[in-house]
Amino acid sequence: SGPGLALKAETIGLAVATELPLVVLADTGLGLRRLGAALRGAGPDHVVAVPRGLWLARVTGVPGRRHPLDGQGIRELLADGAGTALPPEPTDDDADGAVLFTSGATGPPKGVVYRRRTLGHQLAQVRHAFDLGPEDRLVAAFAPFALYGPALGIPSAVPAMDVTAPHTLTAAALADAVAAVDASVVFASPAALRNVLATAERLTADQRAALRGPRLLLSAGAPVPPALLRQLRELLPSARTESPYGMTEVLPVASLDPTTGPDAGDGVCVGAPLPGVTVRVAPLHPDGRSSEELVSLPGVTGELVVRAAHTKDRYDRLWATQQASARPPGWHRTGDVGHLDGQGRLWVEGRLSHVVATADGPVTPYPVEARVSALPDVADVALVGVGPRGTQQPVAVVVPQARVGRRATGLAGAELAARVRTAAQLPLAAVLVSDWLPVDVRHASKVDRAALAGWAARLLHGPRSEEAARARAGGRAPSRRSR
Repeated sequence: SGPGLALKAETIGLAVATELPLVVLADTGLGLRRLGAALRGAGPDHVVAVPRGLWLARVTGVPGRRHPLDGQGIRELLADGAGTALPPEPTDDDADGAVLFTSGATGPPKGVVYRRRTLGHQLAQVRHAFDLGPEDRLVAAFAPFALYGPALGIPSAVPAMDVTAPHTLTAAALADAVAAVDASVVFASPAALRNVLATAERLTADQRAALRGPRLLLSAGAPVPPALLRQLRELLPSARTESPYGMTEVLPVASLDPTTGPDAGDGVCVGAPLPGVTVRVAPLHPDGRSSEELVSLPGVTGELVVRAAHTKDRYDRLWATQQASARPPGWHRTGDVGHLDGQGRLWVEGRLSHVVATADGPVTPYPVEARVSALPDVADVALVGVGPRGTQQPVAVVVPQARVGRRATGLAGAELAARVRTAAQLPLAAVLVSDWLPVDVRHASKVDRAALAGWAARLLHGPRSEEAARARAGGRAPSRRSR
């Protein structure tokens, strides 16, 4: 209400618990099926949504009384007693404050429970990390991030776009949103920013003038190419660029201006941990799994483990997942792999679940991909593993600058394959070409490596290899649907 938030209501599912002021937030970036499952699992007492959201809650079995997201619906919500769950001055800092959902890029979305105290620490960290004050105005091309504005007491706006498809953000829509609230800060994922550049030629003189106002451009959700940010400075010449690193369970962990960071290294440098944040590394075993030991030695690659006052309290109704993540107690195992350098900076090398466990030891994807993507005719690349853990074969899937078209996807030509193998500095089992890489829904920036590895395996094994293997073993081959 008021100037605090201008937000497309249909992008958010909101559930309110009546006994405690606990708000559950899930956005359609999860996908409609996963959104329904997330809210159903949270077991809300009340559901507040636009008509489409109320219909989704009904057909997916989300419990709780329904309230339309309008003035009458909110009045009914307050009259129904939920207003007692939203006191103007909360007094119990240990009470649960919110449940936020992970993106589901590496599995089903998980509800992350924050206590009120934790939320306070997180807001303080965001405020100090990016020097945000009451005079700032925020434009967020990512609906959940837009909620930081009202929480910090600053006006916020979401551009006219489909927030479940970041690449729909145009330069004109961004400029209009900036002008609407006189924004000083802009947040968008790399996919959104690429389309801003692609549509910049259509800007009017007034829109270009509006983009000269912001002082800070934030981008996260996936590694942010420094070259992309340098190009964007031509549109937002007054904006300092910053890429915060973190996850739903603890955000932010570190931050860096990629345009001033190290040009090369084994992975993506995300900067030194922020004040109050401690990062340790759980070294990798030969099979790619992380150990129980935590070290801070530079150059040791392993799972990144974080401790901070703004770390999640727990996963909602996921006891086993919580126990696995809190090792040792009080720390959070991020599921990312990386290392610390001699200056205390953090380098991310990929996800733990995406480490290729070869017979010669684990291989992390980001360093290899960085070397291959430096080739002038490569637009994008992903490294995946094919085969059983411990004997996986590394495969590079390349998107050439000259699009190949669906019928041409498959094994790369001899010349391209040779250059990729040389750049990778790794004995690749195969080099494949594709016209695109599958990405997550929420950020449209994180490669769905599980889907890509499955595609690579089917292509390399042949269309009927799995059926033939099962037939030889006397079993029944799976149908195409079950596979």
